[in-house]
Amino acid sequence: MIVVTGATGNVGRPLVHALAATGLDVTAVSRNAPADRFAGAGESVRHHSADLARAGGLRPALDGADALFLHDTGAGAGLLDVQGILGAAKAAGVGRIVLLSSQGVATRPESASHGGAGLSLEDAVRRSGVRWTILRPGGFASNAYAWADSVRIHRTVAAPFADVGLPVIDPADIAGVAAAALREDGHAGNTYELTGPALSTPRQRARDLAEVIGEPITFVEQSRDEARTQMLRFMPEAVVETTLAILGGPTPAEQRISPVVEQLLGRPARTFTEWAARNTGAFK
Repeated sequence: MIVVTGATGNVGRPLVHALAATGLDVTAVSRNAPADRFAGAGESVRHHSADLARAGGLRPALDGADALFLHDTGAGAGLLDVQGILGAAKAAGVGRIVLLSSQGVATRPESASHGGAGLSLEDAVRRSGVRWTILRPGGFASNAYAWADSVRIHRTVAAPFADVGLPVIDPADIAGVAAAALREDGHAGNTYELTGPALSTPRQRARDLAEVIGEPITFVEQSRDEARTQMLRFMPEAVVETTLAILGGPTPAEQRISPVVEQLLGRPARTFTEWAARNTGAFK
């Protein structure tokens, strides 16, 4: 049995479905989602509610588990009861942990929001005594959901740094790699950098969305200050500053195309257009 935390997220949900499709028993862990949120995943999936800031709530889900997919579920790595979670996993006999970390651990180590907390979590997993695999994805294609309302209502996308490219990754590809690492031998002790197959700019992503919904979309380039003001409405300041630094001045490592998805899944990483085509309903 495999335990998936963050099971309702952009990575967790396709991971639950991918594992269940292979016939494995899966315990889908989330904080508040109702059990029917996993309808369609199959009878091998059960739901367990737990807050990862309190490891005690996770312990019942770990009984009989062979592997654990660990994600901060949006709480932030610094808020997790890391030692409690890892101790409970080891006590339950969990043999594998796959940690969803972030590329920023390597590329922005000076950032408390992107590097520091993530590095501490990675270090704890490495020292846990359980076989581990760490995933470090770059930016998610699903971050485009932030444009959903403006596209639906106004057929407009507003974003800064219009022509700066990053190799955004389809979360379903992260889930595919996670599923392989949870099920197969040969991944223990590896840290995988995960990206999409090509650089993609905000302007290009707006064009891709227009193509898949079959409607013109106007792109409006924001200034850095305009973007910062908007992002501060829903993100902490430290996260905003580092995010803007990545979007506007990515390092060579942040623009590097990783071959790992293709190497592990036997097919090219999906493009942003492919992600958008599967999620057109959010933008129409």
